[in-house]
Amino acid sequence: MFSSFLSKNKFTKNMFSKNDPSAETQQAISNFLDAYRSDSFPAGFLSVSQSISMSTIKDEIVITAQLPFPCDGELNEIAEQLTALINLPIHFDIQYQIEPVRQHAIKGVKNIIAISSGKGGVGKSTTAVNLAYGLIAEGCNVGILDADIYGPSIPTMLGLKGEKPTSSDGKLITPLESNNLTAMSIGFLVDDANATVWRGPMASRAFSQLLNETDWPELDYLIVDMPPGTGDIQLTLAQQVPVAGALVITTPQDIALVDAVKGMAMFEQVKLPVLGIIENMSYHQCDNCGHHAHLFGEGGGERIANTAKTKLLGQLPLDIRIREEADSGSCLINEDSAGELAQLYRKIARNVAAQTFYQLDMRSPTTANVVEV
Repeated sequence: MFSSFLSKNKFTKNMFSKNDPSAETQQAISNFLDAYRSDSFPAGFLSVSQSISMSTIKDEIVITAQLPFPCDGELNEIAEQLTALINLPIHFDIQYQIEPVRQHAIKGVKNIIAISSGKGGVGKSTTAVNLAYGLIAEGCNVGILDADIYGPSIPTMLGLKGEKPTSSDGKLITPLESNNLTAMSIGFLVDDANATVWRGPMASRAFSQLLNETDWPELDYLIVDMPPGTGDIQLTLAQQVPVAGALVITTPQDIALVDAVKGMAMFEQVKLPVLGIIENMSYHQCDNCGHHAHLFGEGGGERIANTAKTKLLGQLPLDIRIREEADSGSCLINEDSAGELAQLYRKIARNVAAQTFYQLDMRSPTTANVVEV
């Protein structure tokens, strides 16, 4: 069964070597990986894996492979399930082969992902920061660019308020860093009071300079925190920035959903793919009994995702800890890496990375093949 599957899988070669465990153990692992399905691996783990091999090192089975998107958290879950299945320690040694899905001239940056919302107050910037940290936790290099010229909040959320970037050559700006997250914001360069009175063209020029004149390190993903709304500045930025795909943040409230739909229509107008929707403040979980109270409505994000034929990439709770960590400039995912909130953000980050691959990467198994007849 497994051998026939491998023969059809263009990415898989020499799954097992001569010094591997027993045939029974190999078959058990093979069957599991063959059947495994999840949001990150809708067609199976093997459908997107390359150069797979397995070896035994000090009574531990190590599965080596290459994957096209980061997913450390899920690999840990798979390893735990396999360990329980065969009663031997399993470990993954993965090399991520993340490739640009759109050509552009911004040095050091592979993929740019825009975070947008149709209206303010839905937690767009907070989600952008935690999504960036989630991608880092999943195993890749990430930067964040604050495009919210009129209300830059990223410096506060990263604990960098008042910090000033430098330049090593007098031409390019050296970005700041917080918890391994590379960051640039107009808030590092201009006082908030001055930035808020800029007209649209000046704000657009300032953002273009931040994007193109920053000395970005090698980044797998650059998260761009867009200003809320769907006006001229948003259209200009969406057209100027070589974005791979966009995410729309909304709450389940009807008025927020209407604006989220407008945001998706804006991206459609500029021919920018929408990777999916993230529903923020989906519910409040009672500290005492665990009951989920849907304060702003229920099911709205899924409803508009289905209507727009896109993905609902995750639902986040209304939780005071998210607000506290953002205000204090702490990293929620690092402060409580095993906590429920951290795991939620990491799962959404995996979904975002996976959808960037599946929807836009030419290596994706969903990419249509052109056959000559």
